[in-house]
Amino acid sequence: MIITVTLNAALDVTYRVPSLRPHTTHRVTHTAERPGGKGLNVARVLATLGLPAVVTGFVGGPVGGELRERLAERAAAYDGLLTDALVPIAGTTRRTVGVVDDTTGDTTMFNEPGPTVTAREWGAFLERYRELLADGRTSAVALCGSLPPGLPVGAYAELVREARSAGVFVLLDTSGEPLRRGLAARPDLIKPNAVELTGLTGFAEPARAAGDARRRGARAVAASLGEEGMLALTEEGGWQALPPARLAGNPTGAGDSAVAGLLSGLAEGLPWPDRLARAVALSAATVAAPAAGEYDPAVYAELLGQVKVVPAEPGAAD
Repeated sequence: MIITVTLNAALDVTYRVPSLRPHTTHRVTHTAERPGGKGLNVARVLATLGLPAVVTGFVGGPVGGELRERLAERAAAYDGLLTDALVPIAGTTRRTVGVVDDTTGDTTMFNEPGPTVTAREWGAFLERYRELLADGRTSAVALCGSLPPGLPVGAYAELVREARSAGVFVLLDTSGEPLRRGLAARPDLIKPNAVELTGLTGFAEPARAAGDARRRGARAVAASLGEEGMLALTEEGGWQALPPARLAGNPTGAGDSAVAGLLSGLAEGLPWPDRLARAVALSAATVAAPAAGEYDPAVYAELLGQVKVVPAEPGAAD
């Protein structure tokens, strides 16, 4: 069982329009709504891959109620592989809106900040989190996304320490100061993108930046590099997985699918090159899917055998 933590969950709304133009009225040709936030995206992909996942974090208000209803629908479709362990709060869950331009395939995103979480609500979450970590079936936890207003900037660092104390593998996927604080707690794996990794270390060259992040506390780094695939520096070595081609579409959730690929590979005992190939293929298949955060199984199956994995540049892991 894998726990995914989404402290700033969202109801994701996707609109498709023939062409997105400023200062005009648009006719929406298609609308899709789904439970979202990075950890929920990860959990859904894990369940699709046949691995049990438990989602926790905060949920509240009418939007939160709708999110839970849609999550229950997904759970029923996954034959019990997806479990809701979200913690209710007084505030209202945020929405994210993605507008897809059918002419270009590009997506414009609008992300609300999220509800304010009180100290008492944070304490209730910590109790739930510790209970899940103590479950003997838990093999890994993924800490994903932004922090909602009201939480301490060191919240993820505390959650990393709790997981390590419980002997549970912990992956951290966030950015900015929460990533910097969380890194000091020594997570097993971080999954930044190139911009986040540069912001963390000050280095623009990915291999050098990943090496610096390891020196700062991460046991392993898997960095998403967009069209350049994914770079991993680990205790076992370094590799880069390269996608066969650039795919146009909606990038929302692509990084989360990559996280699911990494964690599913860990759960199955795959070597790092195979984990990276799966992560990159899932990420690309998510970009190609029509709805935000979904992935196209046919595209994934086609791309998996085409992803090229090569050793990282000499000295990258030094």
